Amino acid sequence: MSHDLSSLTAVVGFLVAIMVLAKACTDEGLFEAWGAVVDRSSDHSLTRRLALTVVLAAVVTAVLSLDATVVLLAPVLLVAARGARRATSMATVRIANTGSTLLPVSNLTNLLVFAGTGLAFVEFAWLMLPVWAVGVAAELAVLRWWFRRDLRDDPAPDVVEAPSVPLFPSAVVVAVLIGLSGGAAPWVPAAAGAILLGGYALMRHTTTWRDLVEAANLPLAALVLVWGLVVVWLGHTSAADGIGHLVPKGHGLGALLVTALVAMIAANLVNNLPATLLLLPASAAAGPVTVLALVIGLNVGANLTAIGSLANLLWRQSSPTTVTSWRTFHAIGLTTTPVIVVLCTTVLWAWTSLVR
Repeated sequence: MSHDLSSLTAVVGFLVAIMVLAKACTDEGLFEAWGAVVDRSSDHSLTRRLALTVVLAAVVTAVLSLDATVVLLAPVLLVAARGARRATSMATVRIANTGSTLLPVSNLTNLLVFAGTGLAFVEFAWLMLPVWAVGVAAELAVLRWWFRRDLRDDPAPDVVEAPSVPLFPSAVVVAVLIGLSGGAAPWVPAAAGAILLGGYALMRHTTTWRDLVEAANLPLAALVLVWGLVVVWLGHTSAADGIGHLVPKGHGLGALLVTALVAMIAANLVNNLPATLLLLPASAAAGPVTVLALVIGLNVGANLTAIGSLANLLWRQSSPTTVTSWRTFHAIGLTTTPVIVVLCTTVLWAWTSLVR
């Protein structure tokens, strides 16, 4: 139990540090500059703007975690969305979940399972790269089709002058990513980046201590920690035995699909964080590829319902109610998410069969 407490504390510490880092990036104008680049590069095409939005959201999610995308990047992208605000809003939350499959630090679920994979940081990313690319492309195709009536080009768009991309925040983000890939405990480079860039922003008076503390969202961190400990305790009871039997032992396509779909269902019954803690022991015993299939079900599958991920709830809070709709979220999720989970798991099976 003490080991579980240590692991959960490290994961929550990373969450706090990365949100402070992302807030400092926002206050230094990094997300605003990226959003303006997307606007300028779209060349008056709402379809192209949506595609660039999806790419940017996927990259930010992978590097700074899905919470940074739904809380900090989403409002910036909505400003540049113009006639595609509904599609842009839905893109940020769906890509936040699906785009968080790439790196061990892209999602708290990934951090929880990373040690169980036995993989190095770069190896995890290499095995999940095709899954991430196909999943993001599938989400873009779904969004383009679902909101096709909204994506009519604006004949007279406003001309927006893109601010220059801040160099120091960009350099700090790159340095943090290098530190993460170097094998250090994820919270260490994240905390170093948060202290460095947060201090820089404070010195320049672009942010305040209060803003950074609010960004850390300590009540949420405490909730995640307590929630996790309750689920860990449940995992040490007899109830965990029945849960473990839900995860197949094989490495074939059928076994991986069952693992991913079980994870998707569990995530949308109890949320993907406790589902991770419940399903991880059996998945880790089956091998690293099974754990990666678990990640697909937990992350991509979180787009099925509102309860699937904390990011879904944060998205609803941070976006205007005029462009967010649980009805639309669930309509898209229920009709497309299981298909994308199956597609991504099939890609994982084919890729790992080739390279491992």
